[in-house]
Amino acid sequence: MGLTNTAPFTFTKRGVFYFTRRVPSDLQGHYRRDRITLSLKTKSPSAAATKANSLAARLDEEWLTLRWRSGGDPLERFRRMKPVSLDASSAPLLSEAKAFYLNAKGPTRPKTFRQAVERAVGLLIKLHGDRPVDQYAREDANAYRDALLAQGLQPVSAKRTISTIQALLNFTTREHGLPDVTAFSSIYFGEEEEKQSKRKPIPMDVIRSVQAECRRLDDEARWLIALISDTGMRLAEAAGLVREDVVLEGDYPHVIVRPHPWRRLKTRASERKVPLVGEALWAARRAVREAPGRFLFPKYTSEAGCNANSASAALNKWLKPRLPEGCVVHSFRHSFRDRLRAVECPKPIMDRLGGWTLEGVGEGYGEGYQLPQLLENIEKAIENHMSKSIPTI
Repeated sequence: MGLTNTAPFTFTKRGVFYFTRRVPSDLQGHYRRDRITLSLKTKSPSAAATKANSLAARLDEEWLTLRWRSGGDPLERFRRMKPVSLDASSAPLLSEAKAFYLNAKGPTRPKTFRQAVERAVGLLIKLHGDRPVDQYAREDANAYRDALLAQGLQPVSAKRTISTIQALLNFTTREHGLPDVTAFSSIYFGEEEEKQSKRKPIPMDVIRSVQAECRRLDDEARWLIALISDTGMRLAEAAGLVREDVVLEGDYPHVIVRPHPWRRLKTRASERKVPLVGEALWAARRAVREAPGRFLFPKYTSEAGCNANSASAALNKWLKPRLPEGCVVHSFRHSFRDRLRAVECPKPIMDRLGGWTLEGVGEGYGEGYQLPQLLENIEKAIENHMSKSIPTI
């Protein structure tokens, strides 16, 4: 067995990296063997290095603790104790839990939901095997995190994948009457996650510049951007609209944001009416007039579903040279909130306009704010915005 130079405490066998480390002689009484050896289940040197460093650090911490006191349970499967028998668990296997979860939740969710679950569970089974759901330990979850990061995922994306696993586990244990499984809860991602900056709002002069270009190009993608820019709608909410959702006649033109079979809403509070003013009104009129069928943005939405990811990629590619560093299409929504704050819009009306979660039990009573009240505040925000100096394109 020859140790590798590419990752600490590792050797390879048929191309697969293994972790190995000798237990110090004064601590061997705490373990079932004098050397810890386990497969890292990867052929990638970078992934192996990440996992090996993590295991080595945990062992160093454990050995320091054991030298001062007895107890602790990291890497407990190497201790002098009876190993856990998977046959003793009454919980379903992870693969069975996945099927159960998808059968219950999948029919009402978009295709991307099933893909995310399949992808998240597939990697976990590849790393740690198909076990009963209550037999995954914290060290398994941490190794899963490390594997996600080694694939090049950003911490926010890795955290989203882990939340998929946790949602599946929560649903399975609740429906089967099992104790909670917390191995994947509150996984630590280090200082880098804490340093990640929030999405930045777009400066007002840049919004007006982009809106002017949308007018000039006057096509489906630009109508979608303009609609979002003066309503604060989420991209999927706007992309999934149909003709019946847009009311252009009468004193209060508005869009009705409601769930559809092809596009769900993020929260219950997302269902709302948003007045159409400014560039959003222009965009809605153009989309209704030019749409060849029922869907306002057929390039991204059909009866089969709303492909918001495709829309996001295309719009962000066009917007990238036009927006400041760190701003994306979703930043229009952040800016919308700031524009409402600038005119001292009451918070409950801000929440209603943007479909943000409503605070307090009382917010669920009555019919809520009516279109005239909503229009008054959104018009103030747009007028205040238009009064700012606008650069020439």
